[in-house]
Amino acid sequence: MEILIGESEGVSTVEPKGRIDSVTAREFGDRVCELIRSGAKRVVIDLANIAYISSAGFRALLIAGKLAEETEGKLALCGVVGEVQRLFDISAFTTAFQIYPTREECIAKVRSA
Repeated sequence: MEILIGESEGVSTVEPKGRIDSVTAREFGDRVCELIRSGAKRVVIDLANIAYISSAGFRALLIAGKLAEETEGKLALCGVVGEVQRLFDISAFTTAFQIYPTREECIAKVRSA
């Protein structure tokens, strides 16, 4: 799995590519949490290039979301489509996160929060 980290309009962006599963979830979660611990208060995770997310991946997202809350930050998701959307729906994780259809909208909402 590849993880691209950048910044856009004062918002940190994380774009994983591939699968977030039991093999890659720890690395993904560690990278996002380290970003938050290093001072990122507004974080957008773009899942548009994720083919699959397992329960380990959902756990990594929950931990990162909780850390963002604890540090008075904001974490939101975008690009949740196809199979990943289905997995979010059946596991009821669509209510656990702020999810926006596009990266641009997600960045705008997180920035204004």
